[in-house]
Amino acid sequence: MLRAAMDQVARTISSSVKVIPKCRRLEGKVAVVTASTQGIGFAVARRLAQEGAKIVISSRREANVKVAVDQLKQEGLDVTGIVCHVAKAEDRTKLLKEAVSKYGGLDILIPNAAVNPSVGPVLETAEPVWDKVFDINVKSTYLLMKEALPFLRQRKCSNIVIMSSIAGYQPLEILGVYSISKTTLISLCKTVAGELANEGIRVNCIAPGVIKTKFSEPLYKSEAAYETTVSMVPMERLGEAEEIASVAAFLASDDASYITGETIVAAGGMKSRL
Repeated sequence: MLRAAMDQVARTISSSVKVIPKCRRLEGKVAVVTASTQGIGFAVARRLAQEGAKIVISSRREANVKVAVDQLKQEGLDVTGIVCHVAKAEDRTKLLKEAVSKYGGLDILIPNAAVNPSVGPVLETAEPVWDKVFDINVKSTYLLMKEALPFLRQRKCSNIVIMSSIAGYQPLEILGVYSISKTTLISLCKTVAGELANEGIRVNCIAPGVIKTKFSEPLYKSEAAYETTVSMVPMERLGEAEEIASVAAFLASDDASYITGETIVAAGGMKSRL
């Protein structure tokens, strides 16, 4: 009964957050969003496009790219897509070149790709899992930022929005290494923001809570997991991807023109303190 009640609340919230925004804060901007064919990445790409940005979406799977691009184009949004495995240098190069060749430049970079190939305590995690998590979640984010920098420097008021997690503040036992990688991204944000502030390039971070996506299914799929997870959230519900997308749109816009090096936690009141 608890889950049914919470699902009803979530549906009510969902119906309100999916309204197409009336503002056009990102008119004329070009954005690249990685891992953006479903979940939070897709919601972010859609919201930025709804606010006027031209979007390059990407995924490791060509079929997923096609489906996402077709859907967004049917909604009248200006998007293109390309296959990109963020751990591959040649794919990252093609991704950035797609933005420049298709739309003439790059204003907004949102590295969203992340993996969590296994669950369990940190000290029980195998070395290959450590390597994969940090290669995708941290190293690839850093490299994409570095490789995008020459293009971002050519634009006025460009910015980067990194996707961390509430797990970066409050590690979850079953997400041990993933949690550590997300804490690292919060530090990466602060460090790079300090280096780029005098160039007018802003770097910020979002730490979503438990958002109802396929990626986070282990935290809510079963009745027991759902009740345990919701019990940690003061708002007593899971978040919606669109609620993270709205934060990303704000940070990417000139409404956040004096904000850099910060992490916005969107987690329904979950504790967030390092």
